Amino acid sequence: MRTPVAERAKEWARRAPLLPALVFLIVVTQLPFVATVVISFMRWNALAPDHRGFAAFDNYRAVVTDPALRSSVGTTVLLTVTVVLVSLGLGLGLALLLDRNFRGRGVVRTLLITPFLVVPVAAALLWKHALYNASYGLFNGVLTWLWHLFGAGDPPQPDWMTNSPLLAVELSLIWQWTPFMMLILLAGLQSRPADAVEAARMDGASPFDVFRYLTLPHLRRYLELAALLGTVYIVQNFDAVFTLTSGGLGTANLPYTIYQTFYQAHDYGRASAQGVVVVLCSLLVANFALRTVSSLLREEITR
Repeated sequence: MRTPVAERAKEWARRAPLLPALVFLIVVTQLPFVATVVISFMRWNALAPDHRGFAAFDNYRAVVTDPALRSSVGTTVLLTVTVVLVSLGLGLGLALLLDRNFRGRGVVRTLLITPFLVVPVAAALLWKHALYNASYGLFNGVLTWLWHLFGAGDPPQPDWMTNSPLLAVELSLIWQWTPFMMLILLAGLQSRPADAVEAARMDGASPFDVFRYLTLPHLRRYLELAALLGTVYIVQNFDAVFTLTSGGLGTANLPYTIYQTFYQAHDYGRASAQGVVVVLCSLLVANFALRTVSSLLREEITR
């Protein structure tokens, strides 16, 4: 019969190999966040080094009352909701397409996944110069070709990033995040019980009825997971806004506003307070995402 001391020693022996990874994780992730929280309670502006000191909750009051931050919150919400919903819709359509058997499906799947594998800055530069550019971009080139095709002169050459800056950012993010949504929903489709679908078809159910009453309820958790994970990542997106518009013309979101406060205004205390607020809001969304993942895993285990 083993004593409690022996049981405890056996448990520590199992956990000991994980301790270096745990220590590394704490040093890399938690200590910088603790330092950020500490700085958020300080009055620390590099342009006024003589006035550094403890500021209590002044930085958080400034964050709440800052009109620029309130505007960036609205921009962030609009940008995130638009990108997530459109990407979900397009990803669902592409997942339904790839769930069918057809020649060249593997090649098509690889090509559709490619935008998600592009480095975010490179993707933004691609859209900025290869597509949106008013002089040599693809969009204006297509307009010129269509105008000349129908015998008309003086084709329109709109400046896409000036006329519709937020839409320009949204389109680049939709292009990049649709494959992510597609992969999650395709995994959900391939875990769908084939016997239930076959039985419904034999009973005379139309493809729309199968989608509405079988496929869509089965995909509910996967849709929630894709939306929550997409929200967590897109809320933190900085590359597209910085590269395409530099935060101008009403496109500054929360990460770009924090960048302006830290690197341009050099107000480290207020920027840290802004970062803490964003992290707390992201944790709320991430908590829902983790619960959705846990429920999906429980469902898979009970099958």
